[in-house]
Amino acid sequence: MEPKQWWKETVVYQIYPRSFQDSNGDGIGDLKGIVSRLDYLQQLGIGAIWLSPVCKSPQDDYGYDISDYQDIDPMFGSLEDMEALIDEAAKRNIRIIMDLVLNHTSDEHPWFQEAKKGKDNPYYDYYVWRDGIEGTPPNDLGSTFGGSAWEWVPEMGQYYLHLFSVKQPDLNWANPKVRQEMYNMINWWIGKGVGGFRLDVIDLIGKEPDAKITGNGPLLHEYIRELSRETFQKGNELLTVGETWGATPDIAKLYSNPDGSEFSMVFQFEHISLDEQEGKGKWDLKPLDLMELKTVLSKWQTELKGEAWNSLFWNNHDLPRIVSRWGNDGEFRVESAKMLATLLHGMQGTPYIYQGEELGMTNVQYEIEDYRDIELLRLYRERIEKGYTEQDVMESIYAKGRDNARTPMQWNDSKHAGFTTGEPWIKVNPNYTDIHAAENVNNPNSIFHYYRQLIQLRKDYEVIVYGDYTLIFPEHPDVFAYKRTLHDKQIIVVCNFRGYKVELPLQEQMEESAKLLLANYSDHLAHNELRPYEARMYLMET
Repeated sequence: MEPKQWWKETVVYQIYPRSFQDSNGDGIGDLKGIVSRLDYLQQLGIGAIWLSPVCKSPQDDYGYDISDYQDIDPMFGSLEDMEALIDEAAKRNIRIIMDLVLNHTSDEHPWFQEAKKGKDNPYYDYYVWRDGIEGTPPNDLGSTFGGSAWEWVPEMGQYYLHLFSVKQPDLNWANPKVRQEMYNMINWWIGKGVGGFRLDVIDLIGKEPDAKITGNGPLLHEYIRELSRETFQKGNELLTVGETWGATPDIAKLYSNPDGSEFSMVFQFEHISLDEQEGKGKWDLKPLDLMELKTVLSKWQTELKGEAWNSLFWNNHDLPRIVSRWGNDGEFRVESAKMLATLLHGMQGTPYIYQGEELGMTNVQYEIEDYRDIELLRLYRERIEKGYTEQDVMESIYAKGRDNARTPMQWNDSKHAGFTTGEPWIKVNPNYTDIHAAENVNNPNSIFHYYRQLIQLRKDYEVIVYGDYTLIFPEHPDVFAYKRTLHDKQIIVVCNFRGYKVELPLQEQMEESAKLLLANYSDHLAHNELRPYEARMYLMET
């Protein structure tokens, strides 16, 4: 069996602070707002909160452009508020996982302001500069947000690298002074009592831009091992998870080696790309192929077994709502939300819940002027200029836009969903009058209480945390089913991915020997039929 560690046995809840709970009426969520909702999260049963960035930032990319790593942005509160959040969460046995952005800073960070003063400035080499001619970048590297990854600085006569927004200059990790600055900062936060870190786009820090290598550069794992040795390994069983868009199972085994030399686990995104047209990007849509989903998720389950650790997620602040994406956010919203939760939480790895997922919150369809995400707005401009129809562009935005996840948390049916007494920074999803936490908490059959049960089952049955994974019915076109095995116990998870009834030839002996642990329909039918989006979890003991 895997070595036992708290972060394998817990469930993590991601909070996007500006959209979670506003405490002062300015329309933006804040730290005091989070503190006021800790009892709700304790009731849900989670053991850690991953907090999207709250450090000081001009907010060009909503906090992922940091201007001071060791202070809190005033829109979220103060450093004292952050310390209070860590303390209050600890009283409820909840740890705070901070979001670390180590690949780049804001262009308003004092380091970059100094770097622009000249090549002899001690901070110049903190960033990635290249000679060039205005209008002719060093090469054709592109920014994730569109356009060139190189920005001309006239007073320097040079370009700097920004793999994201022009206001997010990339740090030069080849400079040992940069690395030491980061270690000092991380150890300072460890001293504040944080329970771990999520590492934003960490697979880019080993970049070699002249060779047009961005992810998985040749020195990447050398940097990460040094980072871990100088920081994480000094903490008290910290949870560390790297965001690694280019990870394969073999690379993930390096990142999350059980020897603790790098991270606890990584976020890999292979399953998240399955509804993209091959060779294109996330905005070029295609229907999800269930057989591909089975293959990909099963590959990660089996290939990492004993050699690394999975993170399990459907949603985050960058992704659309899963019930709208791969479920049914209309007639079967509740059933499909529970089914998708069952499928994920029964697997081996640490499950992550994104705020509102436990309520079945859905995607939105706004007019373009009501969106706020810089990636989405740039996509809109570029595609309209290229001749795409308005309808086609908006369909992509409705399906994949990051603002789907960033609408305010729906707490109740009062104005602005109980998120703020002011005017929210982004519109609330109009369906908040029907979908909100107050109704969920008071309804024992709600999605919220279903998530509570899933979280409790992980605490009650080691087989869910540590058991071996085996895909069953691999060729079934409608059903995703698997079993988990540990010693004399076996968990069987069966999920109908379709909005219609399907026949399911389960073994007859299950009628006698299987105990139904959880199902998303309150009445139980025969083993050989599943209703629309029906999910069941069985326990068998030998």
